[in-house]
Amino acid sequence: MVDVRVLSYNIRALRDDEDAVVRVIRRSEADVVCLQEVPRFLGWRATRDRLARRCGLTVAASRQIAGLAVFCGPRARVLAGEYHLLTRVPRLHRRALALAALEIDGARLVAASTHLDLEDAPRLAHTGQVLSLLDRFRRAHRAPALLAGDLNEEPEGPVWRLLGGVLQDCYAVAPRGSGDTYSAASPHKRIDGIFADPAFQVTGCGVPSDVDGDQALATDHCPVLADVTVP
Repeated sequence: MVDVRVLSYNIRALRDDEDAVVRVIRRSEADVVCLQEVPRFLGWRATRDRLARRCGLTVAASRQIAGLAVFCGPRARVLAGEYHLLTRVPRLHRRALALAALEIDGARLVAASTHLDLEDAPRLAHTGQVLSLLDRFRRAHRAPALLAGDLNEEPEGPVWRLLGGVLQDCYAVAPRGSGDTYSAASPHKRIDGIFADPAFQVTGCGVPSDVDGDQALATDHCPVLADVTVP
């Protein structure tokens, strides 16, 4: 059994305070970092690589479109990475799924990052696609999966129920501190989450405590941090 720490974080394209984003990520000491709203315009690759380097992490899966990434720490070995665009919806932002197969201290796992729609119907349809792609990748690499992301929906919604029928909502299983992630300046909604295959043991999940106030400086979302044990 191997203990792994996972962070999910919407960084709002680094439009706020990049130094604060770096401090939040480094302070988490996460082995896997699933990001949403990674910069995707001019110089996106250099910006992404600089962020990973400053955080002491490696890019495991990422592309420009849809602005998703999976980073991993020095304990992890990247086995494979994929990036899938979800069905295009006219007039809405393109959505995607970033996937990475990793090995950490001999234990194999899949980590995935996504960012769902603001509108109800596309959000639910894309969730079905995400679960299908995640299951296929998990089976190909014979590893349990973690899914992290900005769901743009609160836990009473149909997306959370669909995900919860297949995966564990880590905060619901082992709450640690607050679960509210939006807005960072005044958290009152839980719209970001980490979900784990039933094979994982979840030992704690929630928004990290922020003694220095960096979360409100860094972006408009609070991060979610989960500790799990990998079989």
